[in-house]
Amino acid sequence: MCLVATEDEAYTYNRRISRLATIQEHKMILKAIEKGVPEERLARALNVNISSIRHKKSLLEGICPEAVDMMKEKHVPLNTIGQLKKMKPMRQIEAAQLMIAMNKFTVTYAQSLVAATPDAMLVRPKKKIGGLSEEQISLMENESASLDREFKTIEQDYGTDHLDLVLATGYLTRLLGNVRVVRYLAQFHPDLLSEFQKIADLRKAA
Repeated sequence: MCLVATEDEAYTYNRRISRLATIQEHKMILKAIEKGVPEERLARALNVNISSIRHKKSLLEGICPEAVDMMKEKHVPLNTIGQLKKMKPMRQIEAAQLMIAMNKFTVTYAQSLVAATPDAMLVRPKKKIGGLSEEQISLMENESASLDREFKTIEQDYGTDHLDLVLATGYLTRLLGNVRVVRYLAQFHPDLLSEFQKIADLRKAA
């Protein structure tokens, strides 16, 4: 059994490194233990404390299968997964989607997601935050939920909008390649010509 990387990394140091995703490492440890390898031997082989092996062994306890499947190839810090365990399954899935969309798996980001989660979607209710009333906390939760919805809507529309932008930019570039069109715009619509040229320049820079 082996992992094969298909990315072309011929020109960076990454091709010399074999990084194992957090969940893949967890499954590797579980499989080794199932085959009878003692935890002590694993710890020596991986040059870590036996407590680390035991922690990684129970890493996904309390995480729903859907969230695990979404993050199985991501490099997610152990403490981030610990924060996900504070949420109920549906919120875990939402949090995983947000982290993947933002490509951000830090512990602090996971903590902010927990803080913005209503008590009804947490395994245990949050401790009261000093200096904030229940109304203020509720307002923060509602604003966070609204932001999550807006982000997902933008994410869904991004592909279509990006395609439209590529097509429009390509069309503008062809127009600006026509001398007669450029002359006409320069004479009658110089402001439009200036904006068209900015868009075409941005495409060249990309």
